[in-house]
Amino acid sequence: MTVTHDFSGRGAVVTGGARGIGLAIALRLATGGARVSLWDLDGERMAEVAGRFPDGVDCRTVDITDPASVTAAAETTQAAIGAVDILVNSAGIAGPNHTTWEYPVEEWQRVIDIDLNGTFLCCRAVVPGMRERNYGRIVNIASIAGKEGNPNASAYSAAKAGVIGLTKSLGKELASTPITVNCITPAAVRTEIFDQVSQFHIDYMLSKIPIGRFGLVEEMASLVAWLASEECSFSTGAVFDISGGRATY
Repeated sequence: MTVTHDFSGRGAVVTGGARGIGLAIALRLATGGARVSLWDLDGERMAEVAGRFPDGVDCRTVDITDPASVTAAAETTQAAIGAVDILVNSAGIAGPNHTTWEYPVEEWQRVIDIDLNGTFLCCRAVVPGMRERNYGRIVNIASIAGKEGNPNASAYSAAKAGVIGLTKSLGKELASTPITVNCITPAAVRTEIFDQVSQFHIDYMLSKIPIGRFGLVEEMASLVAWLASEECSFSTGAVFDISGGRATY
């Protein structure tokens, strides 16, 4: 049975919300009554999925690597759905598979820009409003790769390790307020991101999961929904494992 948390009256932003884990999270929050805004670079895809939200959804075409684009999105989103009480940073890319010494510099920079810098910029844009209202929930989608480091995926691993560090720092900075900041560290979840990596790497990731299968987007959304709820009031700066037994620390 799906547990639905009460998000009535809450405004939520989900980056990368047009597909995969982000879309599953956005739908779960909307089911709980949240006013949801999808931030994604793919406007066409957002238009396609908007019909899956019975009560409607706000869609913003946002380049999360561009500070001006993020700042503008934060302002227009507030005008559209009201205060942003919940931020879920789900936008990300896997990047190509190469050894570190062969990794293309431009691809390294692209992965870091989207996966880490984008998360920083979105947090930076919404935290001041949360502080003014003295409430907020931020959930960052990190990865098991950020804990363990995956071979031939150094950019992704480094970026997600950075997201974990950012989560811990921001969580401590806001610990004296009712604003919590947490992250989850999924093992591989079969989404369109698999199209970006080699079959060899996909097989490697599956071989490391003791449960013996990939995660489901609905499982990710279930954990994020609790972290984004009012009930999650005593955890901040924390890392929540959801990796099928790959890492339990």
